[in-house]
Amino acid sequence: MRRVFVVLVIIAFLTTSSTAVNLIPDHLVQEPNTSQNKSKNSATADSARGAPGQDDKIQLKARLVSLTVTVSDSFGRFVTGLQQRHFQVYDDGVKQEIAHFSDDDAPLTLGIIYDVSGSMSDLTSRSFQALRRFFDTSHQDDEYFIVAFNNRAQLVQDFTTSPDDIMSRVIFVKAKGSTALYDGVYLGLEKAKQGRHRKKALLIISDGEENSSRYSGRELRDMLKESDVPVYGIGVSQFYTGIGVLQNLSGWSGGMTFTPADEPQTRDIYTRIALMLRHQYVIGFYPSDASSPTDWHKVRIVINGPKGLGRLSLSYRNGYRSFLK
Repeated sequence: MRRVFVVLVIIAFLTTSSTAVNLIPDHLVQEPNTSQNKSKNSATADSARGAPGQDDKIQLKARLVSLTVTVSDSFGRFVTGLQQRHFQVYDDGVKQEIAHFSDDDAPLTLGIIYDVSGSMSDLTSRSFQALRRFFDTSHQDDEYFIVAFNNRAQLVQDFTTSPDDIMSRVIFVKAKGSTALYDGVYLGLEKAKQGRHRKKALLIISDGEENSSRYSGRELRDMLKESDVPVYGIGVSQFYTGIGVLQNLSGWSGGMTFTPADEPQTRDIYTRIALMLRHQYVIGFYPSDASSPTDWHKVRIVINGPKGLGRLSLSYRNGYRSFLK
């Protein structure tokens, strides 16, 4: 059962084919910890079987739809302090009752998808160093992992709560090779599902180039639209030719993409993202027509903010797959 997390923060400035050559040094690659996953999978299988004679319709109606929403004003500043009465949720045009709403400063599981391909060149070390600003502002109980990718994606740091583990892991990797961005995001999504926190997100640090993935954009789009893991992209590039790819990835998931013009802006954006993730609202609704045969449900969120805030914009995952499928 998913929860819904609504992000409302105000800040002024805030694999590939088996023949591919692995350009990430072997000593940096970690084997994932699967012991936790086995127990989770077993528990999931047991709960999925349910009791004999259980009413399917009751099960369907018990499904909570999760959405993560970011609200910003006309100046791009994140907005916080809103209440449940400021939001209305529509499922295929039908207004829904909000069943859960909170603004807890909860820890999260964050996957860092780190581009070490040749197109990043000298931008790699500089962009990763700026990540320290994120850790300086993040929740002390957050957990992290790193997926690095060039012509193939690899888990180079398993779950850790230590920012020092992250900073020391791949900072000296020399950028080279082609770019399997889609594979990196796919691996990150699969790994994030194993995280211990309900709130999850991916942070992509890349120039957005893609030329070596086994997974297609369409496959990744479907996966992102059905997940509750928003993707946030930081475009690190001299020419921003791949920014559209990052915007697609974040848009499909209900996240956002940022394009800093220089190093000071890059540091500021890391701080903004950390604060944004810490001040999320949780909203949930039970679909009033859970047994609808519609394959894909379109969700629309309307916000009626207090006077004086001006026009507000929202970023969120705008649909969910039918529970009957």
